[in-house]
Amino acid sequence: MNLRSPAFAILFSVSLIAAAGNMALQSVLPAIGREFRLSDTLVAGAFAISALMWTVASPFWARLSDRLGRKRVIMIGLSGFVLSMTGFGLAATSGLEHWLGAGLAFTLMAVARTIYGVFGSAAPIASQAYVADRTTPEQRTQAMSLLASAQGLGTVIGPALAPFFVLPLIGLAGPMYAFALFGVVVLIVVWRRLPSGEVVRIPSSSGRHDTVGKGLWKDPRVSAYLLYGLLITGAQAINISVLGFHIIDELAVTGIAARDAQPFIGIAMLAGAAATLMVQWGLIPLLKMQPADLMRWGAGLALVGNLMSIASPGYYGVVVGYAVVSMGIGFARPGFTAGSSLSVGRHEQGAIAGLMMSLAGLSFLGPPVIGVALYEWSEPAPFVANALMLAAAAALCLVNARLRIGPPDLPDRDETPSPETPPASQPGPEGNR
Repeated sequence: MNLRSPAFAILFSVSLIAAAGNMALQSVLPAIGREFRLSDTLVAGAFAISALMWTVASPFWARLSDRLGRKRVIMIGLSGFVLSMTGFGLAATSGLEHWLGAGLAFTLMAVARTIYGVFGSAAPIASQAYVADRTTPEQRTQAMSLLASAQGLGTVIGPALAPFFVLPLIGLAGPMYAFALFGVVVLIVVWRRLPSGEVVRIPSSSGRHDTVGKGLWKDPRVSAYLLYGLLITGAQAINISVLGFHIIDELAVTGIAARDAQPFIGIAMLAGAAATLMVQWGLIPLLKMQPADLMRWGAGLALVGNLMSIASPGYYGVVVGYAVVSMGIGFARPGFTAGSSLSVGRHEQGAIAGLMMSLAGLSFLGPPVIGVALYEWSEPAPFVANALMLAAAAALCLVNARLRIGPPDLPDRDETPSPETPPASQPGPEGNR
């Protein structure tokens, strides 16, 4: 796949809009929780169900993308995103305008996020598998890094635009309505412009269901990558979940109310996103770093960022520490994503994409709740917990042979699709259903 092709640009936009919408929501969620006078831990915990559904649904969407086709699953995921953001905005407006009680409104917001948990993983899984279908092993690290950078760009756009959509009539719910509309636009572009074709279904000779990818999580080729990814994404989830509350409390010392803290939260998220983009768009291509190097640098920098958050309190200390953490994540995510993809065969790309998306769900299942609870107990506590997890991830890169050496070099394996290969949205024989 040509990384400058319209198809890749569309896939980039799919990841971009999902990341931007979620980070916009994340940036306003602490202020909404404080306006509703809810416990910070309750706000974080209520959305754990969304992460649980993401984790459970991810393998299903991965297998369905192998059978139904990448494009159709991308469209299903985008539709779920639009429905979720619209529902969340309506529920938030109802609570903020006192049309409904805060408890009922927040429950409806959690339901809307649960819808995203069910459908949200579909689009990024299918997008990643679409790219894997169309790239050679030599191209894949760069392609995955560029696709991952869409998330980084989304984390710039989301928090940066969110304050502009906090308007008098719709208030803190405005960003959700705006990104739901953007999602509709991207959905139409995918439907009209992303290359696709009819799905070819050929029954397997054995007459059995296709079992590709089952049990892949415990396969020694990828298990170490998954453990590393779980530690990294768990630490990142804690940093993101604590950030808004941390900034609100730091600004409260200076007399700035929670409702007025939104631009400051946006600036902090913007700094983190800019650091991620600097890594993924600048340093990784410039240095031509491979998965093993990306993972070592990623864990190390994220560890340093959390230590800085402990040692340098105050608003600017929070911003700088979060930016350094984001640099580390910028290295680490494409490292373990590309490393795991290169460690398996072409027929397993949908399954490995599903596992990577499951990590995203698992990371936002327990860690945010634990992190925010630790923060309410003691301000440095979540950063100490993160430092321990990231130290374990860095140690894993050194002691595990597969992570230390990197994915196997397979010079004789040519994964360039032949002229007879079906389009990426219809990856070929899938067995009986």
